[in-house]
Amino acid sequence: MIKSGKLINIDLDINIAVEQASKIYFEGGVFIYPTDTIYGFGANPFNQEAVKRVNEIKGREAGKWYILLINGINELLKYVELKSEKDMDFLISIWPNPVSVIFNLNNKTKSILKKDTAAFRVPNNRFCQKLLSEIKMPLISTSVNKNTNAPLTEPSLIKDEFASEVEAVFYTEKKSYYDASTIIDLCDSELKIVREGKIKFEELLAKYEA
Repeated sequence: MIKSGKLINIDLDINIAVEQASKIYFEGGVFIYPTDTIYGFGANPFNQEAVKRVNEIKGREAGKWYILLINGINELLKYVELKSEKDMDFLISIWPNPVSVIFNLNNKTKSILKKDTAAFRVPNNRFCQKLLSEIKMPLISTSVNKNTNAPLTEPSLIKDEFASEVEAVFYTEKKSYYDASTIIDLCDSELKIVREGKIKFEELLAKYEA
């Protein structure tokens, strides 16, 4: 695939932008897009070449994994093992929101991704929600930066550094909020905090224990 580095303002026509992002996704390409946290690199996590390209662009070692965005809990259940109805009720109470949750993967997904666990999030962002509804599959979300650098959050800086390395940069001129997602672990019998972001762990724990 040619690395054209197209710049696409999603504010002009979000439906066309979603159509273009979906096409890149299924062709195995990599793109940059706004989320409910910071801008992210996007790609199909089940396409090994696409994942490899994301790693190469970021300068990141292959063993590390990425947060996966999904369009809802029904989609999530295709890939993970939930322990209880309590966990289901908890997820319903917190999503969509900038909260990423680590789960045990089911056997089928383990065999494909060669991982035992993965973090998923239902994003509170219109472009993401429309795209995820279109592709009906998980979408990689990882910060736009080289591995040792801070994430880029301004579209102009993102375009300057990465537009030539991806198929497209989808951006918005609307004000964005650049807090990273809170990451929690739901693999075992208790809720664990991995990284606190915009949503505080105490708030999540209260919902989990309600």
